[in-house]
Amino acid sequence: MVLDRKMLTFGDPDDEEEEEEEEEMVDPLETIRAKCEQTEHCVHTKERLESCGARVGSRSNTTEECTEELFDFLHARDHCVAHKLFHQVK
Repeated sequence: MVLDRKMLTFGDPDDEEEEEEEEEMVDPLETIRAKCEQTEHCVHTKERLESCGARVGSRSNTTEECTEELFDFLHARDHCVAHKLFHQVK
């Protein structure tokens, strides 16, 4: 029984044809979050959060935090996202 010997050669990456670049995957959650942040309710809560941040940042000695405003904004955004996300996930 005679076996043919085959040499495996690994070509240089420069010699190979350029592989097609794969499209970068886009997270649908990030896309929907960006859209939801533009809704009227989210814009209002984001403005409250930013004004609180500006107020707290302008003071040198304060105990005020913007936790409530942050939670209000995240709640409004996530409420919007929850209604839209699972319609796009396959």
